[in-house]
Amino acid sequence: MSDTTEDLIARLSADAGPVKRLRHPMVRAAFWLCAATLGASVAVYALADLPTFMARARDPRQFIELAATLATGVLAVIAAFEMSLPDRGRGWALLPMPALAAWLATTGVGCAEAWFAGVRADMSESAECFVILVGTSVPLGLVLSWMLLRAKPLAPAPVAAMGGLGVAGVAAFLLQFFHPFDVTIMDFAVHAVAVGLVVAISAVSGRKLAEA
Repeated sequence: MSDTTEDLIARLSADAGPVKRLRHPMVRAAFWLCAATLGASVAVYALADLPTFMARARDPRQFIELAATLATGVLAVIAAFEMSLPDRGRGWALLPMPALAAWLATTGVGCAEAWFAGVRADMSESAECFVILVGTSVPLGLVLSWMLLRAKPLAPAPVAAMGGLGVAGVAAFLLQFFHPFDVTIMDFAVHAVAVGLVVAISAVSGRKLAEA
């Protein structure tokens, strides 16, 4: 005779140990962001050209670009932590989209300004940007993926992809401390490829880790 639902639940829960409840998604997102800020601050203080960065940030267009880049990263990380819980809707994926649109738009305007000003691409600088973006994203992404997957999300790939966007946004913002020149079309393309690569790797690795 088959077990009733009540019997099945009782049998499955008989040997179950206590489960530690995860903290609120906003708290967990804040913890990751604070840890990333602490690590980045050390690198910026030791290596960045802060006077040049501050001079560039005083330009209104560049200030909006910087703010939109950072907002994309922060909001995408928050969205990823919210999406990792089964009772949260996928509408959280829309949270960073306005900031992402502003980031792309202001960067595009910067590319146009550089083109008309006669600034042309330097392949070595573009390659260096790619290495910095991907290299910065890897350690940040590993920690974030571990924190996200602790929630056992029902759809790990979209959650990890959103986390990848957050990591890429934060890394792109940090890049500006070491990128004291105008963005060219080549730079824009390299940045887009790097961000897309980080998001894709995050989505694939998130699904694989969840299946392991």
